[in-house]
Amino acid sequence: MRNILVIITCLLFNFLTTPLFAQQDNFIKDYLERLENSKKYLILVAETMPEAKYNYKATSESLSFAENLLHIGYALDWHSESLLGERESRDWKTDTVYKVANKSKVEMIATVGETFDAAIQLIAQFDIAHLEDKLDYFGLHRSKRQILLLLADHITHHRGQMLVYMRLNGLVPPRYVLFQ
Repeated sequence: MRNILVIITCLLFNFLTTPLFAQQDNFIKDYLERLENSKKYLILVAETMPEAKYNYKATSESLSFAENLLHIGYALDWHSESLLGERESRDWKTDTVYKVANKSKVEMIATVGETFDAAIQLIAQFDIAHLEDKLDYFGLHRSKRQILLLLADHITHHRGQMLVYMRLNGLVPPRYVLFQ
């Protein structure tokens, strides 16, 4: 009788947890598809803006087009490699990888593309058992799942600023594609 109870308990546990893990697997799969599309669209936006306009700012307090582009790269690196991957954070004040400095348009686009690739690789290998792990996120407790969602919002926010800069310079941004 005891063996039957153990078997029933195991089967019941498996029956109840399998859909949960499948949903988490789907979350990462869906997230990676979105991140790949976001990369393609951001690079298309960056390629469309003439290099002569990369220093354009809507206001003196705003980030330039180039600064927005590399800020996306920095945030992508920080959210994925440091928050999810637990690598020590880059110091924004001393980092040179994500500063415009004397970088060309081609160099900036390559940096952001490589950062997306590294983040995609890390997230593809992410252990879904840790999606609900909590982190300190600017004084708030957020799960790693929430960190991924915040990252997607952040990319969209700064890319939206870049699209406005294009319009303010008389350019037509690339057509929006769903699931960005």
